[in-house]
Amino acid sequence: MSSNTRLNRAYTNAKVIEFSNSDKFVLFSDCHRGDNSFADDFANNRNIYMHALTYYYNNNFQYCELGDGDELWENLSFKTLFEAHKNIYLLLKKFHQENKLHLIWGNHDMVYKNKQYVTKHLSSYYNHKTEKNTPLFPNLNYEEGVVLRHQDTCKEIFLTHGHQADWWNYSFWKWSRFFVRILWKPLQIMGISDPTSPAKNHKELIKIERRIKNWIVNNNNLMTIVGHTHRPRFPKPGDIPFFNDGSCVHPRSITGIEIENGALSLIKWYIDTKEDGTLQIKRNVLEGPQPIKSYQ
Repeated sequence: MSSNTRLNRAYTNAKVIEFSNSDKFVLFSDCHRGDNSFADDFANNRNIYMHALTYYYNNNFQYCELGDGDELWENLSFKTLFEAHKNIYLLLKKFHQENKLHLIWGNHDMVYKNKQYVTKHLSSYYNHKTEKNTPLFPNLNYEEGVVLRHQDTCKEIFLTHGHQADWWNYSFWKWSRFFVRILWKPLQIMGISDPTSPAKNHKELIKIERRIKNWIVNNNNLMTIVGHTHRPRFPKPGDIPFFNDGSCVHPRSITGIEIENGALSLIKWYIDTKEDGTLQIKRNVLEGPQPIKSYQ
């Protein structure tokens, strides 16, 4: 099966969300939430992420996660991740309760394509205070793709993880998971990178991006936002409308894409130092805002 076939299937079966200029979305991907061990890349940025997520919840944003939110190659179960980052999942629960949580599975959490797995592991958690199971994400659905349909311009924005263009990490993801879980997680603690990751393999990254851009061109320049490669991309109007929201495991920062007032922005959250020496978390707009209507 080719990358075009896989991307076509994800787009055809995508959940459609109608939205207007009054609606607001934030898109993150590749959080790789782990077990808070030395192998947990997310742990370094968890406070930045929590602060950003709180900001978006308080300002009435909808949250879209474009795959690899949970690191289930290095870790055996969601329970371990929940115990490590419980405050974050409880905040995501608030988005879910208000129908503002839209989750896409990637290669590192591909088990979530199985509805029964999601229901079994994510519907509830054991509350040690009440000694009872408490609802967490009841009736949660993970998607391979989501289409945001802008009512004001009738334009569509296709959201997916992007590993459809990475045949090894899509078709043979169980082999990749085996190598990462058994071999590379112990080596990662010593500083050796996972060679199966396109984020750490520049030649493979370029190939994946080229395949996705070719698919976009063949589909009437459909605006497409992915993750997977961890490399932020924000095209200018007139270029191929291929976006990437980056990741939440950059060194000391996270990147994402905001959709607000009918426009897109590439943003970065990071830790900065005040003049008095104290630390603060800041938001910076890297690109945009660029109106959706400008991408013809």
